[in-house]
Amino acid sequence: MLTCRALWKKLAPLARASSTVCRQNVRRAGRTPLCVPVAHMSTGPVGGGGDNLKYALLVGAAFVGGLTYAVITVKGDQERHRERMAAIASRKQKSASQIHTEPLGELSPAAAPDAEAAAPTADSKPSLPSHAPYLLIGGGTASFAAARSIRARDPGAKVLIITDEPDLPYMRPPLSKELWFSDDPSVTETLRFKQWNGKERSIYFQPPSFYIDTEELRSAENGGVAVLTGRKVVHMDVRGNKVKLDDDMEISYDKCLIATGGVPRNLQVIERAGEEVMKRTTVFRKIDDFKSLDKVSRNTQSITIIGGGFLGSELACALGRRSTESGLEVIQMFPEKGNMGKVLPEYLSNWTTEKVKKEGVKVIREAVVKSVSYKDDKLEIKLKDGRVVRTDHIVAAVGLEPNVDLAKSAGLEVDSDFGGYRVNAELQARSNIWVAGDAACFYDIRLGRRRVEHHDHAVVSGRLAGENMTGANKPYWHQSMFWSDLGPDVGYEAIGIVDSSLPTVGVFAKATAKDTPKAATEESGTGIRSESETEETATSAVAPAAPAPVVEHRDEYGKGVIFYLREKVVVGIILWNVFNRMPIARKIIKDGEEHADLNEVAKLFNIHED
Repeated sequence: MLTCRALWKKLAPLARASSTVCRQNVRRAGRTPLCVPVAHMSTGPVGGGGDNLKYALLVGAAFVGGLTYAVITVKGDQERHRERMAAIASRKQKSASQIHTEPLGELSPAAAPDAEAAAPTADSKPSLPSHAPYLLIGGGTASFAAARSIRARDPGAKVLIITDEPDLPYMRPPLSKELWFSDDPSVTETLRFKQWNGKERSIYFQPPSFYIDTEELRSAENGGVAVLTGRKVVHMDVRGNKVKLDDDMEISYDKCLIATGGVPRNLQVIERAGEEVMKRTTVFRKIDDFKSLDKVSRNTQSITIIGGGFLGSELACALGRRSTESGLEVIQMFPEKGNMGKVLPEYLSNWTTEKVKKEGVKVIREAVVKSVSYKDDKLEIKLKDGRVVRTDHIVAAVGLEPNVDLAKSAGLEVDSDFGGYRVNAELQARSNIWVAGDAACFYDIRLGRRRVEHHDHAVVSGRLAGENMTGANKPYWHQSMFWSDLGPDVGYEAIGIVDSSLPTVGVFAKATAKDTPKAATEESGTGIRSESETEETATSAVAPAAPAPVVEHRDEYGKGVIFYLREKVVVGIILWNVFNRMPIARKIIKDGEEHADLNEVAKLFNIHED
């Protein structure tokens, strides 16, 4: 039916044109009959039947020519259709041999639960498009969120993601959390894990079949998202709207997102220590780092983690659990007085340190590294107070440096205080350039200029940047949250400015069996604790006037709320083993009001309910 309809559309104009010519000629000859006898057409006077014979021949020739053209066109369409179907079948067959995955929570609500995912190989060099309407630099969470947002608002959009990693976009939190607690010996290959709620998923946002090949992007009628792996953007020409890759190829764009994330820091004493020390040191950030450290932990006797923040403490607990089975010695050292000492108030930091010790970790507090050397098949770490630690491998978990390598060539401003590209309220660095994720330094109308390095911020800022790239012109007002788990039994969620140098007020209650990360995910059915995709509206936080609270710091902190104050106004909140209450915390910070009794405000989180 479709072929006949297409054929008629091509022949109809020819038939109508020929019919019109015949009618006009008959009128010029002074005749009006409905039909012309055959004898008149062959023997009539000059200018009558003879002309009709010419036009009849013309119509016939036009019909034959049109029919021939139609047949050739239809055959060509059929051939192209067969080639396209063969390509699709080939792609499906290829993805069928890849690893199974699930949609990743808030970023992939429409993905099929039995979709397949795996990292592509970077051996082949595909034919690259010379132009991309939407160019996204970086292959992390912010970039993927932007791509989904662009396609939602512009279904025919053609999006090209360029990443220097060999993998398709994936989420980073499980690399230091759930993957380490997997019972699957092949977890480093499958990159699948069980969440605290028992459900299994992959770290990849979408399977390979979700994306289109880079060589198909230019001709894709319905657009799509293509990922160019293993390539790095090394130069950006803002005036010419184009970028140069590390192989000197240039790609132009209409609109561009910079979502380059960050680079893990290392200690200068380690970098200066020489090759033997460096090759026995891991800076943890990517899939390859997880695979490498997992292998080291199974083939060595001692690992020392330098750093007491989120990443260092999570890895210490994860490796500590493994040490009870394998006899691995796990050491954690940091310059603070306790774990997460820059974030938690001192009493809670000390409690957390004891929790980490119970996981099988030897904790060395107030440790400032003076030098590192390699002697007698061991790494020797000398501290400034004279202590010496001998170990086989070092994990440097000392923070993240925003990746602003393109700032110089692009002429983009870098914030001198927080690092990262300075952007306006709509996450714009230039009229057609946006920045999202770890690399964006944005202005918070409540808390001032900030730069945030957490998953929820990457999701929300990436999504908003994608919307604004399609003309939404929305400001960034979201107060992003972050979370950290010390195994399945202790975890917290935080929002705003959580700095241990600020005055804090903590309100705690006795914990129950349901007050753990594991129980919270079992109840909610989610794995990644970020409610940014399904925000709720919290009720107003109004506390009655009362004297200032006196908080008793007990030895056990089962669950509670810690308020961080600046000029008597709450600017940050930590929910300690209290889950699914983030909308309330967000509203308290958004309101920016003084509260006379924070014990009353804490009741809004229902911490005293069993």
